Amino acid sequence: MTDLSDRATMTRRGLFHGASGLAALGAGLGAVPLMAQDAQPAGLQGNINHSVARWTFGDLPLADLCQLARQTGLGAIDLCGPDDWPVLAEHGLASSMCNGAEISLEDGWADPANHNELTERYLRHIPLVAEAGHVNLICFSGNRRGMSDEDGLRHCAEGLSRILPAARDAGVVLQMELLNSRVNHPDYMCDRSAWGVALCERLQSPQFKLLYDIYHMQIMEGDVIRTIMRDHRWFGHYHTAGNPGRNDPDDSQELNYPAICRAIRDTGYQGWVAQEFIPRDPAPQAAAASLRDAVLTCDV
Repeated sequence: MTDLSDRATMTRRGLFHGASGLAALGAGLGAVPLMAQDAQPAGLQGNINHSVARWTFGDLPLADLCQLARQTGLGAIDLCGPDDWPVLAEHGLASSMCNGAEISLEDGWADPANHNELTERYLRHIPLVAEAGHVNLICFSGNRRGMSDEDGLRHCAEGLSRILPAARDAGVVLQMELLNSRVNHPDYMCDRSAWGVALCERLQSPQFKLLYDIYHMQIMEGDVIRTIMRDHRWFGHYHTAGNPGRNDPDDSQELNYPAICRAIRDTGYQGWVAQEFIPRDPAPQAAAASLRDAVLTCDV
């Protein structure tokens, strides 16, 4: 994920060694039309719907990221809010995961003190998502702050039940992200797939799914392919990144993404697989090539 907290950090230090690097990438996209012939992946197989997380290219103007996405064969940009949606529409791209209703990663549905504010925010946001023609809207458990798994499950179920009827009426699916609490998000409650599945089983709603972040769950529990095959009915969205380091999903890290994506494909999954890695080489052309290579790695 969505590391919205990571997003702020990455914006401060600059994903490509500062805004100048990203500006260069934007200039390169305009100066080399279709960067082009080789930026169009030949013969994508059509089994995986590819996307990329907005925050990983956070200093690149969204229009330039859309152009790069189109050149790379993507159909959507992940983690975009209402201000972004018109730009995506201009480029024929979907918002594969909408955001903007959440308070923060730390302050989520596990704490009843947040329920009134979250309910108001989501009830405002759900119709916007639907009116724009999108489906997925992210949500977070927040931190546990000493509460037990059972209390967190109960609180999340009680709070989310307040907005699920509106999501059902609008055709919007709420997606709670699984994040690791060992490296990136200390104390986050929804940090294991079993806990998330337990919440899905309590809610028993097609309007609530889990965002299965492969990077985060590799850190917390591993056994990625078996988990996908067993629990895929609860997973409504996938994020990728290499581990360790959250870099390119290539053969330099421990996750076998072709095998993982074949498992996703074989479940009959029809949703989005969003790249959410930080390119190892921040040079503009190299970063664009990293995105292209990641899509080809996951295109099975």
